[in-house]
Amino acid sequence: MTTCLEDNVHVFSADGSSDDIDRPLRRLFADQELVSSHSLMSLNSVNWSRVMVQLAHFIYAYLELSGIEHTEADGDLPELEVVVPTGGAGNIAAGYIVKLMGLPLKLVAMVNSNDIVHRTVTMGDFSMASKVTQTLAPAIDIQDPYNMERLFWLLLGRDGATVKNMMEEFQQSHRHSLPENQRRLLSHVLSTGTVTDEGILETMRRCWEENQYVLCPHTAVAVWHHYHCPHSPGLNRCYIATASPAKFQATVQRAGLTFELPDAVLALDKLATRYQSLERSSNWCKDWEDILREKIQSLSSARKTRQSYNS
Repeated sequence: MTTCLEDNVHVFSADGSSDDIDRPLRRLFADQELVSSHSLMSLNSVNWSRVMVQLAHFIYAYLELSGIEHTEADGDLPELEVVVPTGGAGNIAAGYIVKLMGLPLKLVAMVNSNDIVHRTVTMGDFSMASKVTQTLAPAIDIQDPYNMERLFWLLLGRDGATVKNMMEEFQQSHRHSLPENQRRLLSHVLSTGTVTDEGILETMRRCWEENQYVLCPHTAVAVWHHYHCPHSPGLNRCYIATASPAKFQATVQRAGLTFELPDAVLALDKLATRYQSLERSSNWCKDWEDILREKIQSLSSARKTRQSYNS
């Protein structure tokens, strides 16, 4: 990303976790005047459009793997188990929406050592750990799975007031205990598991030995489930794969494997880079917010000046 030198691309490198980055962004998006006056939007799963696009992944997987073309028109649709490596819970939220649309999906959310989703489903413990644990699957090193709010809203009959109170308590205290009846509702639609770094490496090795296929570490979080949780006979199962192992060479090597990098990836090391660092400080969240706000305002002002000049 840092090799993008186009004038309309501005990259920031933050000294922190995904959750750390989300904090100043949340504050920026809470400023409705800023959002509306500068036409701000997000392309991660905070934005509903990202989740909506992911619906297609589940529908495509179902049509490919369920054997639906052999099902009688008035017969029951066969169930498909879909295992999803989970961090912010956007992808698993998309799967649940598809389930509500009528496809019989059995959903499994697999997490790494940042196991808040697992604890929520199994114990009702919707609480952040004291810090984010850095793992071999960094894109899901998340303690604040913001799409759980969407799952709660759907499960609780679209009760916005109740979910608003839940999420406000969670954001203020970083913890919320689900009542047992709500936890049971969640566990009826979602199974979970958690995988250690050693489990990730073990899965990558075993997949290579048995299939000559190199997994990325995030995909391995899901595929671990295949080796340790046998599924019922006749039940098809699939795993959501997330990225190329080319992005995680150090982990591939740590697993004792090799992966030939594509020429396009090898070329990146020789390209110029451009980015702005967001450094850690005693008041880093406010500092990052101010830096991003100033950048947004300056870009918007320059764009309006060009539009005025051109008109």
